Amino acid sequence: MAAEDSDQRAGRAGGNAGKGPSEQAERTERNEQGLSRRDFLRTGAAAGALGTALLTGEAQSPSTAAVPARREAGVELAGPGPVPMSWRINGRQLQATLEPRVTLLDALRDHLELTGAKRVCDRGTCGACTVLIDGRTAYACSILAIEAQGRSIETIEGLGTPEHLHPLQAAIVEHDGQQCGFCTPGFVMAAKGWLDRRARAGHPGDLAGAAPTAAEVHRALSGNFCRCGTYAGLRPAVLAAAAAGAAERPRPAAKGKGA
Repeated sequence: MAAEDSDQRAGRAGGNAGKGPSEQAERTERNEQGLSRRDFLRTGAAAGALGTALLTGEAQSPSTAAVPARREAGVELAGPGPVPMSWRINGRQLQATLEPRVTLLDALRDHLELTGAKRVCDRGTCGACTVLIDGRTAYACSILAIEAQGRSIETIEGLGTPEHLHPLQAAIVEHDGQQCGFCTPGFVMAAKGWLDRRARAGHPGDLAGAAPTAAEVHRALSGNFCRCGTYAGLRPAVLAAAAAGAAERPRPAAKGKGA
């Protein structure tokens, strides 16, 4: 056994003896770190070449290259690759080239720089991604961006600014209707859509003697969840905004990518 161990050590020593100092150092470094200096340099050079190609336009990712539309059986088909899309959002016409499977929420947040709508459940149950489409509340995570074309879309960015809050936003601040604030944009848009629908139906608020009740507000916001539990501030804020006539207030144009 001792002789066998001695032979194994001699074999390993003999194998290393034929390697130069740089190769021995590389092998030692690879064993200790899992990646040699030479491999690191090779990887870095490859990544740099790819980055240069992308910046100079020599390479184009399949996810961003537009695919021309085609027709089958008299029906125009879109995808599976990216296709040009256009939306009317907060009074502005915005465009992007996206795959048909992209949701409106992903288009807003990842491609149009409108990040007010939040992704929380991504299942159409929490309301954090609420927007208005043709004046009605909708969960942006449950609607494809390609389906929202040709419709009027409103997001929290079009409702007010930090310097000039919409009365509904100001009422929520006044009534301490937020804590972490992550769900607040969804609540604001849900409340705004509900107040606007009441105004269009002939119930503008106290001026017509038909002020909403707390129970009505509770029902109107039932599709939005707040994990911080700020309902006691949110509901009175909506009642106060209704009394102040917050519905159908003109909105400034929101910033975002577009023509």
